[in-house]
Amino acid sequence: MFVLIAGGGRTGARLASLLLNENYKVRLIENRRNLLSLLHQELPTEVIYEGNPIDPTVLEAAGIREAHAVASVTSDDSMNLTISFLAKKMFDVPRTIARVNNPNNAWLFDEKFNVDVSLNQADVLAHLIQEEMSLGDMMTLFKIRRGRYSVVEEKIPAGAKAIGTLLKDMALAEHCVIAAIIRDGVMTLPRGDSTLRENDEIIAVASPEGAHRLAELLSAPVHPERSGGRKTS
Repeated sequence: MFVLIAGGGRTGARLASLLLNENYKVRLIENRRNLLSLLHQELPTEVIYEGNPIDPTVLEAAGIREAHAVASVTSDDSMNLTISFLAKKMFDVPRTIARVNNPNNAWLFDEKFNVDVSLNQADVLAHLIQEEMSLGDMMTLFKIRRGRYSVVEEKIPAGAKAIGTLLKDMALAEHCVIAAIIRDGVMTLPRGDSTLRENDEIIAVASPEGAHRLAELLSAPVHPERSGGRKTS
């Protein structure tokens, strides 16, 4: 798969590195001299194409006609929209992905403006923080299916409601699947008659509803007290 990235800032450089590690074909377009010098230290020379990413001749020379997807991740929203428009309308790129820098501009980034997938950084970060706060000690490892499901991990504390309960009796089936139980360093595949013990670690795939239900079952009955509080005499 060939992905063309427009914008060589931290987001673009990191995305290029991740995709290269997954054996994607990648080309990154950037024209700012200060960034180009950094990019050449981080990425193979053949990945980097010097030029203005909103110039159609630059896009074509960088290979956009062969690209399966274009990711516009510059720090300028109008530029990201322009690149998405050119990719779709001029070069028939199957998939466009665009970064939203200003949340007030998020409404522009949809199919009417030739954006298949928009990534609103502020919105994503806010939702991740909210989710981590609401799930307590449960850790979200990564998202799948465009964020509709999470792969989560948690170690079961003493007193959790789920201890000793059969998995089939936890009412999780519609929203959450427990994929593995790690007990004493050994991973086992759970069955309906499996039960959980204190200090087990579980890995599950869950929708938001399922993750919240699982968090309720696996949470400690009392939240730990904060240490280092102000002492009164």
